[in-house]
Amino acid sequence: MFVDSRYCKVINFVIVGISVSLNVQIMEKWLKISLLLCLFGFIKELRPSEPFTYEFLIGPWKDLTEDEIVKQAFPISTYSNLICLVIIFLVTDMCRYKPLIILLGLSGIVVWSMLLWTSSLLELIVIEAMYGLFRATEVAYYSYIYAKVDKEHYQKVTSHTRGAILAGRSISGVASQVLVSTKVLDYEQLNYISLAGVAVATIWALFLPPVSKSLYFHSEDSKNQPLSKKAKSAFKLMKSHFINAYTNIYVLKWSIWWALSTCGYVQVEFYLQPLYSAIQDDDTNIYNGAVEAIITLLGFLAALLAGYLKFNWEIKGELTLGIFSLIQGALIVVVSQTEYLFLCYAFYIVFGILYHFMITIASAEIAKRIDEDSYGLIFGINMFVSLVFNSILTAVVATEGIGFALDPRGQYVVYGGYHLAISLVFMGMGIRTCVVKRKTKIVASGDGEKRRSISPS
Repeated sequence: MFVDSRYCKVINFVIVGISVSLNVQIMEKWLKISLLLCLFGFIKELRPSEPFTYEFLIGPWKDLTEDEIVKQAFPISTYSNLICLVIIFLVTDMCRYKPLIILLGLSGIVVWSMLLWTSSLLELIVIEAMYGLFRATEVAYYSYIYAKVDKEHYQKVTSHTRGAILAGRSISGVASQVLVSTKVLDYEQLNYISLAGVAVATIWALFLPPVSKSLYFHSEDSKNQPLSKKAKSAFKLMKSHFINAYTNIYVLKWSIWWALSTCGYVQVEFYLQPLYSAIQDDDTNIYNGAVEAIITLLGFLAALLAGYLKFNWEIKGELTLGIFSLIQGALIVVVSQTEYLFLCYAFYIVFGILYHFMITIASAEIAKRIDEDSYGLIFGINMFVSLVFNSILTAVVATEGIGFALDPRGQYVVYGGYHLAISLVFMGMGIRTCVVKRKTKIVASGDGEKRRSISPS
């Protein structure tokens, strides 16, 4: 009996071990894919030259003026991003993600190679056009993972992929600041690290597992159908997702704020380095890299806080959006007029924290009320609308020969006014919602009292 009992224990141990091993293998499949993609995202963000791109372009390495950079070259990136996003958005699902991720890496290689080994204005315009493609193809990075893992893992892999990006940006910002402040590397040499980062990321992308199916063009139902039928089925499903989402007034309102606020944030972020240059004195130390690292980390913490906050967004959401936009607008107006670089840094950090906090809330409120399968489509459309506004703002405010081509301070007065205009619209909507809800509550309360008073005792 003793021997039999011992054997039973051994057999039970082996069975438990096999069971655990099988569970680990099943878990490892999605976890391995997430890890592979996250490493790509982390490596591609190791671009320490980005916080000092403008300083590099106006330095002795290039034969360019400040007006040529800000008013002729920089706007091209916005227009290119808009055009490329339309194309990328349509073909990402059709091409099954991975080729677009490789294109993301290749376009980065072209950008940083040309930054290092070209010097003319025309070549800088080509660089900005390629940078627009680089930014547009990032949609493939964010959507690839959803085609490779089951829905039960969506929340985890979303946090993984975004966490990898934030980690890469933070480390890149800290590294760039340390290297510049200690004078180990100059602005030009930082670009070699950025080039190495996107090159390694591109090589890494080659080893990502291919996607066998996708939501629209390569679904299980359309597996053996000809391309024409696949396209018809795909566009029919897209139309259904679009109508279901945007006929919901609540989703529409939050999507409008999402697009407008993202436009404002991107515009402020993109033209910030020229503003720094306009504010700083010759003897002032610059901490662009440190600021980017701080805003990334604090923005991440603000997003985490937003996930745990309990608040009645349905009633008070619009008013809150308006108040946050009001604060952001005031911060940017002050930044546009200040003579103190560190005040500019501080207000930009606060501006970014407010954005990351509220954009997380807005994304969650939209996601709660749309079909799970339509996340990529709806947020892609919201991003497209945001880029349309970016292009309009860039054309009117920054582009020479088309709009007013304002100097950096003038641009930021407009961007501050833009946020103030958003605040007026949403505060007005929020006050109206609160008043209507209050009246409804009073009427309902009065009807209740009336019914109680006429009921037999």
